[in-house]
Amino acid sequence: MTFNNLLQMIIAALFLIVFTFCTWYEGSEIMDRPWEWKYSTYFTQVDDDQAMDAGDISNFDHFVYAAKFKPLFPFLMVLTASYLIILTGYILFKRSIKKVALFLFGLGVLFLLSTGFVSNSPTVGGNIFQAFFLIGGMIAIIGAALYYFRMLTGLHTEI
Repeated sequence: MTFNNLLQMIIAALFLIVFTFCTWYEGSEIMDRPWEWKYSTYFTQVDDDQAMDAGDISNFDHFVYAAKFKPLFPFLMVLTASYLIILTGYILFKRSIKKVALFLFGLGVLFLLSTGFVSNSPTVGGNIFQAFFLIGGMIAIIGAALYYFRMLTGLHTEI
């Protein structure tokens, strides 16, 4: 791994930590919104019959709430994590164009599948993440195809 790649990893990891903390902090607002617990506490598993207080809410539900209603930091968090994943894949597979293309294709399929989890969301955050996963998935698959066909045509250069 070159110094440039290491520096990119460190800076992206620091941004990811900051964005994760900001997302968690913004999502803690769910503790003050008991009417939203039924719809945004997927990890706590709230039933209609179950009595609950704010202390019972899982920390993961803070991220769900923030992604639904305050999507700036969750979006930046997912964008930074995606960058780290792509950079890691590039570092691991840069010696094989076919593996890089397969990695990008797999990431694109994962993004497209993630679109289905947030589709039909009535919230602003759900719509933002749906668009991000859809566009990101298409870009990753197109990038994989271009990368792979560049190898087949012999137009690749050594990096």
